[in-house]
Amino acid sequence: MEKRVSNDKKLHAYIIGLALGDGNLSNPNGRAVRLRITCDKKYKELYRYISDCLKKLLPDNSVFLIDRPTYVDVTCHSNKLEGLLGWKAKGGSKFKQNVRIPDWVLRNKSYSKECLRGIIQTDGSIYRDRGYLMVNIVSNIPSLANTIMSAITNIGYKPNMQIHQDPKTVKYTIRISKNTDRFIEDIGVWKK
Repeated sequence: MEKRVSNDKKLHAYIIGLALGDGNLSNPNGRAVRLRITCDKKYKELYRYISDCLKKLLPDNSVFLIDRPTYVDVTCHSNKLEGLLGWKAKGGSKFKQNVRIPDWVLRNKSYSKECLRGIIQTDGSIYRDRGYLMVNIVSNIPSLANTIMSAITNIGYKPNMQIHQDPKTVKYTIRISKNTDRFIEDIGVWKK
């Protein structure tokens, strides 16, 4: 029997953001692709929300919370995940596969907001620097960093990107430092 996938494009864009942020694909048993999204244990509401969203996206599939010492892995198995997310379980790291925010998400402000919310909730930070509210997203994947910049710009904000390079790695730091309160409210970021 064919397993269902939700038609909710906002939900799909949000899950893509979560996976781009702190998720990975694998196929440990050779039968079904596994998505694992890692969440700090202190964000109990967030990892439960992520679990609920995966259940809505893939209503016929089981979702598991795997308790680790300092974090929780939210996992789900489905052979539809590679098509939904746009990269392969056995294609190597997200860096090697040049993952990015898909064009269909970038073309729609509502979908872009959902995807950005997922990325920031799993792999971004919100903090104060000298009294100013900031949002940071750090990546070592150029294609992902560039599409994050595009998504933020497309919804009306002016991010900046700093590139830090040492002999072995390059790190892209994307920062929203203007209208940050409005940005956070606009995309609905929360962590608890």
